[in-house]
Amino acid sequence: MHRAFAENLEKLKARLIRMGSIVEEQIEFAFRALLEGRSDLAQLVLERDDKVDELDMKIDKQCQRIFALHQPVAKDLRLLLVSLKLNNELERIGDLAFNVARHSLAIPNVAQYAKEFGLERMTTGVLTMIKYSMDAFINMDTTLAEKIIQTDSQIDQLENEITRQIIAKMKENSDFIEPGIHFVVVLRNLERMADQATNIAENVIFLVNAQRTKVSSENMETPI
Repeated sequence: MHRAFAENLEKLKARLIRMGSIVEEQIEFAFRALLEGRSDLAQLVLERDDKVDELDMKIDKQCQRIFALHQPVAKDLRLLLVSLKLNNELERIGDLAFNVARHSLAIPNVAQYAKEFGLERMTTGVLTMIKYSMDAFINMDTTLAEKIIQTDSQIDQLENEITRQIIAKMKENSDFIEPGIHFVVVLRNLERMADQATNIAENVIFLVNAQRTKVSSENMETPI
């Protein structure tokens, strides 16, 4: 029974890593659609969203099955609880990537405006946080998890800064009001992605240390 339990946990972890890989690719394509005006990549993100949802349901059912068959305790129980939460966070990130891709299609000359507002600073930071959050989970690396949490407020600052630029342009040019609204929504989705990465990092710390930890965002040293 113990061997079967260990094998099931390994399969679960492998499926979560696969989920993370698919979601990362969705994000990369959505961000390229935004920064490069690649409508083909935006459409690909929209088409592949069902794949993320299907894997989400498989992982959820797998966790439920392990709970029912093995009734885990201690660290094994924490791993299952964290796996459920990570799966949920990754599914949400996939939804946010879908939103970014959808809105990028609605903005004329999207790449030109993205460059004007320096949006790549924010997309790079968000993608790094998500990649590192999965690395922290795979390697049970609480130090990396703490750095991710510290980075979150930098994304908040960038969102506020770029939003102000967009609003100023909307005031100057009425033709930019509709595209500007789409950009503001995109920025909100990017900020939420960073929040989900932070949630993953906090769950890694819980998994390793068996306690909930909120890391202060003051005195940040981690570049994004």
